[in-house]
Amino acid sequence: MVLIWEPLPKTLKQLVLLSALFRLVVSQGEDKKQLRRSTGASETVETYNQYYNYVDLTKRLQALAQSYPHIANLSSIGRSVEGRELWVMRVTVEPNKDTPGKPKFKYVGNMHGDETVSRQVLVYLVEYLLAKYGEEDRITQLVNSTDIYIMPSMNPDGFEKSKEGDCEGVNDGRNNARHKDLNRSFPDQFEGTTVSGPDTIPEVMEVIKWIKENKFVLSGNLHGGSVVASYPFDDSASHQQGGFYSQSADDSLFRYLALVYSQNHPVMKTGHPKCPDSLGETFKDGITNGAKWYDVPGGMQDYNYLYGNCLEITMELSCCKHPAASELPREWDLNRESLLAYMEKVHMGVRGFVKDAVSGAALSNVSIVVADIRHNLTTAKFGDYYRLLLPGTYNITAVVSGEASGETPQTTTSTPSTIPTTPPFVPPGHEPIHPKEFRHHNYADMELFLRKYSNEFSSITHLYSIGRSVQDRELYVMIISDNPNVHEHGEPEFKYVGNMHGNEVVGRELLLNLIEYLCRNYGTDLEVTQLVNSTRIHIMPSMNPDGYEVAVEGDVKGYRGRNNSNDYDLNRNFPDQFVTITEPRQPETIAVMSWLKSTPFVLSANLHGGSLVVNYPFDDDKEELSHYSRSPDDEVFKQVAKAYSQENPLMYKGHPCDDLDPEDYFKDGITNGANWYTVPGGMQDWNYINTNCFEVTIELGCVKYPLAKELPKYWEQNWRALLQFMHQVHTGIKGTVSDDQDKVGIPNATISVGRIDHNVTTGHTGDYWRLLVPGTYAVTASADGYKPLTTYATVSKDRAEVVDFRLTRLNSENTGHASTVPQLTRSPSDRELNSLIKELSLDQGLEQLVKSTATGSSFRYRHPKDLEAVLRGLTLNFPQITSLHRLGQSVEFRHILALEISNNPAEPEPSEPKIRFVAGIHGNAPVGTELLLEFAASLCINYGKNTAISKLINETHIFIVPSINPDGREQAAEKKCSSSRGLTNSNDKDLDKTFFEPETKAMMNFIQSHDFSLSVALDGGALVVTYPYDKPVQTVNSEATLKYLAKVYAKNHPKMHPGDTACSNNGQMGNVPDGVMRAAELQSHLGSMKDFSMDYGHCPEITVYTGCCLFPAANQLGTLWAENKKALLSMLVEVHKGVRGVVRDRSGKPIVGATIFLNTTLKASTSEGGYFHVLVHPGYYNIDAIAEGYQSHHKQVVVTSHEAAAFVLIEFDVDNNIFGLQREFVVASASMTALVLTACIIWCVCSAKSDHQKDGFHRLRQHRDEYDDEIHLNSMGSKKSLLAHEFQDESESDEETLYANKI
Repeated sequence: MVLIWEPLPKTLKQLVLLSALFRLVVSQGEDKKQLRRSTGASETVETYNQYYNYVDLTKRLQALAQSYPHIANLSSIGRSVEGRELWVMRVTVEPNKDTPGKPKFKYVGNMHGDETVSRQVLVYLVEYLLAKYGEEDRITQLVNSTDIYIMPSMNPDGFEKSKEGDCEGVNDGRNNARHKDLNRSFPDQFEGTTVSGPDTIPEVMEVIKWIKENKFVLSGNLHGGSVVASYPFDDSASHQQGGFYSQSADDSLFRYLALVYSQNHPVMKTGHPKCPDSLGETFKDGITNGAKWYDVPGGMQDYNYLYGNCLEITMELSCCKHPAASELPREWDLNRESLLAYMEKVHMGVRGFVKDAVSGAALSNVSIVVADIRHNLTTAKFGDYYRLLLPGTYNITAVVSGEASGETPQTTTSTPSTIPTTPPFVPPGHEPIHPKEFRHHNYADMELFLRKYSNEFSSITHLYSIGRSVQDRELYVMIISDNPNVHEHGEPEFKYVGNMHGNEVVGRELLLNLIEYLCRNYGTDLEVTQLVNSTRIHIMPSMNPDGYEVAVEGDVKGYRGRNNSNDYDLNRNFPDQFVTITEPRQPETIAVMSWLKSTPFVLSANLHGGSLVVNYPFDDDKEELSHYSRSPDDEVFKQVAKAYSQENPLMYKGHPCDDLDPEDYFKDGITNGANWYTVPGGMQDWNYINTNCFEVTIELGCVKYPLAKELPKYWEQNWRALLQFMHQVHTGIKGTVSDDQDKVGIPNATISVGRIDHNVTTGHTGDYWRLLVPGTYAVTASADGYKPLTTYATVSKDRAEVVDFRLTRLNSENTGHASTVPQLTRSPSDRELNSLIKELSLDQGLEQLVKSTATGSSFRYRHPKDLEAVLRGLTLNFPQITSLHRLGQSVEFRHILALEISNNPAEPEPSEPKIRFVAGIHGNAPVGTELLLEFAASLCINYGKNTAISKLINETHIFIVPSINPDGREQAAEKKCSSSRGLTNSNDKDLDKTFFEPETKAMMNFIQSHDFSLSVALDGGALVVTYPYDKPVQTVNSEATLKYLAKVYAKNHPKMHPGDTACSNNGQMGNVPDGVMRAAELQSHLGSMKDFSMDYGHCPEITVYTGCCLFPAANQLGTLWAENKKALLSMLVEVHKGVRGVVRDRSGKPIVGATIFLNTTLKASTSEGGYFHVLVHPGYYNIDAIAEGYQSHHKQVVVTSHEAAAFVLIEFDVDNNIFGLQREFVVASASMTALVLTACIIWCVCSAKSDHQKDGFHRLRQHRDEYDDEIHLNSMGSKKSLLAHEFQDESESDEETLYANKI
């Protein structure tokens, strides 16, 4: 089968129009009034001053259909609960049949029966379309070219209960007659809603059938209660009540469509509905993402998009739900233009036909795939398709499955389709608007400039700061994109950084000019509009604002202001692959490193001054000599460097500074960095080695700080080059790596290219970009737990080739996931938890959770005497989820307390994981104590308010021990960063090095008495996360998992994950990869709580060192909380991963004490209920289960970084073999042997009885002293074993240790 793509023929449109005009002429010749209404029709004149009840509505619609039979047809799609018809008016030429090439549009009103404005407005719209047809060209063209369906009332039963003047909806007309909210009753993508059935919600059932039968293209759902246009998605997996932006694959398109409606509505476009019940509520530009406003599971608009081929938004038309009828004329006037303008958008994008090339037959249900947009549509019954798209160039593919089972799917790819510009866009040929004012901007001036453009162009800009300079100036970044606040799947991230050297100012000014140029030309210049729509552009005008403030205008080659305020060169301050950078890492450097680690940048340029050339990696080499230092992507770097230099004629000549440096020559205006001169610690190399980002350094002119009057010349020389360099981010290959089973993107998958020793990784949603020069490449995608997949890609020069990967899980037929044990894992609660864990593990899930759970805290240090009061206050205020446990007492008899947080505190729930948070083992490091108190308060306060927090608490047992060493804390002094005062307890013992103190004994009992899955300990004096062991052991079987857990915390901490962990107060060096290290490498010692937890609690523990200062000032606690909150929450998510399961026999009886081996090295045991849970790093695991009296059992499972724990059900069969023989034979043989032995023993005893009676007591008395001595020595030996086994060799058995013997 071969497919043929046919665009909609122009002749078809002309024929439709000609036909209509012909009928118009004939009818006018016979009777000029015939067009307006049929003879004898009893149509009344619309008065706009009353509501139509069901009877009146029916009469009105029937009269209109009778008056305009040539363009109107009235039908019912079904009936309501109480038997009322669900009327739909179809308005189009020849309304009784379907016409190829005519897109279907629909409006639905009055879904909530008491939201009545929509019901009347849609009746007015029907009449307006019918009456104006043939009179107004706009309406005539719209009706001729569009198949329009209008349903004034989806809930006629509810309307009959509603009362005029009821603005709040208190008369119970919202729901249908079965008390069901129709906009919460559609199938939901997050499995939170199922369709109840035809008897309960016939209205929903009929609408679903209607949607399925008609391939609607665009739709509007009209409501009341506010004034705003809301677009998908309406809910999220976490079902967070509000504030969570749930982004669809067509997010930019939905925002545009919503803006079309809002910007044509005089009130809506202001963004200030001023509804009496929510006066302060605002909506930027009059639109909102549905879930960000509030969560609506089971909504109709999401169903249309996901299951109905149709894009739908929801329009809220009025603050009052059922206003007085006197308001109806005003509401019609407010909405008329919006209703028409929105309908017209059904014709934007691309459309055509898919046919069989041999037979010419139309092919229906063929998938229409648009590259980079993960949402497909299908063709209608005539093979016609309509794909709404924003202006731009797209690769579109038609995919049809083979007719026979197992046949390879047939695909054909169209040539790239360019979507023509539509209002408000202006056709090509428009002259762009250039900046008119050029001057130098000091910090205050620059800040005002950025704030001004951020406010004036708020729909495409977002201003934020990545940190502060030494002198506390913000390091501002301006994002410019069509959806600037979020990373859109498939959209590359690009950045420009300027003014790294404070006295090199041209880059700073050019980037401010560029911000102005992009903002002012968006929507009117095609190139700018396409760049902004397809790229998330980050612009940092000044990385060194302190240096700029002391630099001097007119400086040609000086150094004043070059360095930051601490006099360090920021471009020699990054970790280097060849040289150890000993200078302390500067705040500006740390902020940039954290920024780059948190954003998936693809391409970047660092703008400098002092020459005129584009410089590319590497900047140095291991010999520290000035010669060519080639990176694995040398050809790519030369390509992107030349893309800039070719657009700057002076630069491209290669002789930059004849007067200042006449010997300099750079062929084509580019150079390898080290070939020019070596730069150890440079930013561009760090970008390339440590992130996915390719960065070059652009020298913009020979004068570092030119006079202001020279600035226009620099803009003229560079503006084309700045744009052309940005275009390079759209070259090479790009795509998505997803799971072949659930189609979810796989984060952190590796993309490798044959013969190029440099990999990139996928982002949170599985998207990636890989810059390459033209050619054919073998590209491989790999991920933990998946089979690698290799394909070949041919790269062209001017666009990115889309290469998607769908990876198959290792041993996918038996992964141990929910499909293995549906009866245990498919409960709604489990599904909700799995969805939540995935959502919080991907993209911005945790970031959104942090923002939505702010509690407005004021921080201070609490003394030990106040600690118990704080914890008791939590139990008094939140008794249903908290329980306070006394673990023991300190030397000075202060209580050591543990707060348990769970929906069933103090109740053992073996199926739920337990996590332990501990702080204050060293009294002189109290930051952890305060962070855990705030963490506990935040969890409690948000329980019941935040869906994600509530779910995590419901499914987890959380134990928080804020202070192990209250005596030491009492002695410690604030603002002492290095003091050891308070380090030890009152017996002067370091509690992390001894087992014999009351505090450690309390913790030892606590650790062993609970089956914890994970422990997080907070300490101070460094900035790093450590993992076991503290003792110097050679090998650790679970090191990969321990390191992985530490990395999870560090990557969610803004300062740790860049790896810069240097502390001047304690000599800790920086350059710690990923901010984690093995504990013994930081400070090796024996007797630690971490090691005890591993060896005897069978629980991994990581230690978080929250900052270099042990006891910082109280005013720093807020900052420390902000740095650690996301990481602490990530641990609550992580404890739900790994492998969990149940071991039982065939009868369903749980087996306690079964041994579980993972990959033969990791070991776990089942607890009460037969449950087990093991945290492991992502990968593929062989599971072997062993239990006495049962046959061993083998399973295989895949663990990923973004999914909840893989569930394994192990059902044992009784082992009927003994020593390889059948049990019955062995038992019979043993019985006979026992009888023979018994007979022999009786005979022996009888024969020897008299001799033993004579000397038995004498022998006992003779050896009594030796026996007593033996008992005494054994007793002493057992006490000595406390020291002998304090750190036993791992080969010793458990029975030989102190803790197994419970001494």
